[in-house]
Amino acid sequence: MPPFDTPTVRRPGRPFRRFLIPFREFAHTEAASGILLLGCAVVALAWANSPWAAAYVRLWATEVTIGGGRFALTETLHHWINDGLMAIFFFVVGLEIKREVLVGELASARQAALPIAAAIGGMIAPALLFTVLNAGTPGAVGWGVPMATDIAFALGLLALLGDRVPVALKVFLTALAIVDDLGAVLVIAFFYTADLAWTSLGAAGLILLALVAANRLHVRRPVVYALLGVALWVAVLKSGVHATLAGVLLAFTIPARIRIDPEAFLERGRAYLDDFAQASAPGSTPLTNATQLSALQGLESACEEGATPLQRLEHTLHPWVAYGIIPIFALANAGVTIAGDLGSALTNRVTLGVIVGLVVGKQIGITLCAWLATRAGLAALPTGVTWRQIYGVSWLAGVGFTMALFIGELAFATPELLAAAKLGILAASLVAAAGGWLLLRGIGPAAPAALMESPGDVQSNAGTDASAVAR
Repeated sequence: MPPFDTPTVRRPGRPFRRFLIPFREFAHTEAASGILLLGCAVVALAWANSPWAAAYVRLWATEVTIGGGRFALTETLHHWINDGLMAIFFFVVGLEIKREVLVGELASARQAALPIAAAIGGMIAPALLFTVLNAGTPGAVGWGVPMATDIAFALGLLALLGDRVPVALKVFLTALAIVDDLGAVLVIAFFYTADLAWTSLGAAGLILLALVAANRLHVRRPVVYALLGVALWVAVLKSGVHATLAGVLLAFTIPARIRIDPEAFLERGRAYLDDFAQASAPGSTPLTNATQLSALQGLESACEEGATPLQRLEHTLHPWVAYGIIPIFALANAGVTIAGDLGSALTNRVTLGVIVGLVVGKQIGITLCAWLATRAGLAALPTGVTWRQIYGVSWLAGVGFTMALFIGELAFATPELLAAAKLGILAASLVAAAGGWLLLRGIGPAAPAALMESPGDVQSNAGTDASAVAR
C-alpha cells in the first residue's frame, strides 16, 4: 500500500471505459444535439397534452429569486431560461459570428456572397408570406417567427446523410445559418423590444465601452469579461431591450488575437518538454520536482497565448449550450396544448403563416437569391455542389425550431396566438426536416474534393491570419 502522501491516479476500469465509449461517440457526433433537442421537444409536447399538463405549467411558473436586498431579481423559471440561459446561447452565437467574419466563410466578399444572399432571401420571403396571410389581424406582429433557421437541427440532419453530402454543402449551410442568426438578432433588437429605460440603456452603453477598452488593452482573463458581462446583462434587462442581446454584444468584445505565432509556440513548447524530460527521475512528479512544475506552467502559458480567448470560450461553452441550454429551452417552450380539432388548429392563420413561411418561403427565398447571386457574378456555386443540393438545403433551413420559438415568445402576448405559432413551428419543422432529408438522401455520394473557393481564391486567402485582423 502506498504511503499516505504519495499521489495516485485513479483510472476507471476497462469495463467502465467500454461502457462510456458509446456515450462519448454520441456526444461527438454533429447529429447528437439535434437528436437530444428533438427528444426534449417530444417530451414537452407529450407532457403538455397528458393528464399531468397542470404540473408542466406549474413547473415553469415557479418563481426563482437570485441575489438579495436591492439587488434581488425574481422571475419565473420560464423567464430565467428565456432571458438568462438563452443569453449564454446568444453569446456563443455571437462568438461564432465573430469568428466567421474574421477568418471563416464570411471573411471575404467572394466566399460570403452566396450564403449571405441565400440567407437574406431566406429571411425576406418567409416574412412576406406570413404577412400576406395575416395582414390586418392581431397575428401580423409575428412576421419574424418564420425567418429563423435552427442550425443544430439542420446540421444534424446533414450529418445523418454521411458522405452523400459534400463538405462544401455543410459549410454553405453553416454560413447561411450564422447570417440567419445575425438577422434574427437584429430583428429582435429593432422590432421586438419593449419601451426603453434610457438610464439603464446608458449604463449598458458605459459597460460596453469598458468591455471594448478591456479588449483594446489586451485583457485576456475570462473572469474580467464574465463580471462585466453579468453587469451588461442586468443593465440590458432593465433597459427594455431583450436581455439575450447582451450575450451577442459581449461576444463581439472577446479578444480574437493570438499572442504567439505557431513557429514561436513550437520552439517554446519543445524547450519546455526538453526541460521536463531532463528533470525526470524515477519516482519524481511535478508535485515534488520544481523544474518539472515550472516546465508544465510554462507550457500551459504558451498554450494560452497560442489560442485566442474567443476560441477557448467557444470550445468550452458549446457542449453546455448544445447538450444543456437548448434542450432545456425546448422542454420549457415546446409544450403547446393541442385542444379540439387538429385540422382546425392547423388552418389557423398564424399557424398556416408559420408553416407556409418556413416550408415554402425558405425554399423560394434561399434558392432564388442564391441563383440570382451566381447569375449576377457576385458568387459562384461551390465545387462539387449542385443546385439540387442547394434546393435540399433550402428545405432543411425551414427547420426553425429554437430561434423561431424564441421570437414567437417575444412576438405574441396572448397565449392563443403563441400556441398557434408554436404548433406551426413544430409542424413546419417536421415537414421541412423530412422533405430536405429525403431530397438529399436521393443524391449519390459527394465528390471527394468539394471546396467553397476557386484555387485563386484559396491562394488569395491563404495569408489571412487571425492575428492580422483588427479585433
